[in-house]
Amino acid sequence: MGPANFSHDTQAEQLLELALKSGAEAAEVYQSRSLSRPVFFEANRLKQLETSQSEGAALRLWKNGRPGLTVAYGPLDPPGMVERALALSQLNEPESVELGTHSPQSYLDIGISVSVEQLINWGKTAIAQVRDIYPDVVCNGDWECDVESIRLINSQGLNCDYSDTTLSCYMSAEWVRGDDFLSVADGQTQRGQLDPLKVAHQILQRLTWAEQNVPTPTRRSPILFTSKAADMLWGTVQAALNAKQVWEGASPWSDRLGQSIMTPNLTIYQDPQAGPYSCPFDDEGTPTRSLIFVDQGVLRNFYSDRTTGGLLSMGTTGNGFRPGLGSYPAPGMFNFLIQPGGESLLELIKSMDTGLIVDQMLGGSGGISGDFAINVDLGYVVEKGEVIGRVKDTMVAGNVYTALKQVVKIGSDADWNGSCYTPSLVVEGLSIIGKNGINTTY
Repeated sequence: MGPANFSHDTQAEQLLELALKSGAEAAEVYQSRSLSRPVFFEANRLKQLETSQSEGAALRLWKNGRPGLTVAYGPLDPPGMVERALALSQLNEPESVELGTHSPQSYLDIGISVSVEQLINWGKTAIAQVRDIYPDVVCNGDWECDVESIRLINSQGLNCDYSDTTLSCYMSAEWVRGDDFLSVADGQTQRGQLDPLKVAHQILQRLTWAEQNVPTPTRRSPILFTSKAADMLWGTVQAALNAKQVWEGASPWSDRLGQSIMTPNLTIYQDPQAGPYSCPFDDEGTPTRSLIFVDQGVLRNFYSDRTTGGLLSMGTTGNGFRPGLGSYPAPGMFNFLIQPGGESLLELIKSMDTGLIVDQMLGGSGGISGDFAINVDLGYVVEKGEVIGRVKDTMVAGNVYTALKQVVKIGSDADWNGSCYTPSLVVEGLSIIGKNGINTTY
């Protein structure tokens, strides 16, 4: 499965040329192609093989300073796209033209594709590992190899493209014991190689911890968010670091540059070379770059696109991304990394006298306000450094900004949860609410 590249495609050039001949003073064409062959497992067996392919292009132009945007999927119709974009431009207010101008560049392909047979073998291996220990468990999952190609050209001479091959898997194990239902899920996103034994091991560890159901802690207890669950905190942090939120005055950190905003053991950054979410340039054609957002608890930077960066006189940080093909670029993240600590997950657990582990939850982040109340979908109680069982009917509530000032330990077990690379965290100062209605704040 080779990259869906643009090496012999001249449609973008034709579209750009026609836009300029039709009266636009500036224009850009953004192309996206993807090819995916997922392998699905259901009830412990291979269920389905699929092949999905998509292709789209967006034309953005300015006439008399007024922007117009149109999108097409599949084969392009340059005259029709230009006509629609020009018509839409007359409905918009004039704005400054923000286009990249660096020299043409084709980046090396990222990642290595694997065969469907390899994906099937990985899926079968992971399922066999789990069911050898827990034969009553029912496993489902999907294993994928995805190729995505991006190209961006504009009237300022910008011409850049790259292809990205990513491997990913998601696996769940369902365990029914009478009227007690348990679902444990895990996965990976990598380039070049997936590790089915690691996925199976993490699921087996959770199943072992969940063999007994125990009451929710009612005395002073820190909370350990596993790397899978800690992502709930980082959605709020990403929103607060967004330069658009700063410009609008919505971020609580708008005037806090150079000040301490969280515990000194937290360092947060982006790295265009890191992991499966590396990215050579953003959707405005600006090369991405390494950037430290929080250095040992001190706020150092926000992230921005060209337009918002100009409003704040900070310039772009190479973070102008399109939420969708038909959207204008806006400040966005390509990867988000939290520097790991020095203790493994098991070492963090051993250091807890009494505690609650949150591994899966129902409900998302707290948004820009930071306030959250989540149902613990999968959680465990720790007593004297040992996991003694699973909790049910439990909630955790608090505020993200407050919690980040009360992170007492950081694990060494960082892993990718989407485009966020996060370790486990031990946090104090959150409320635990059990079925009996007891609400304890620690």
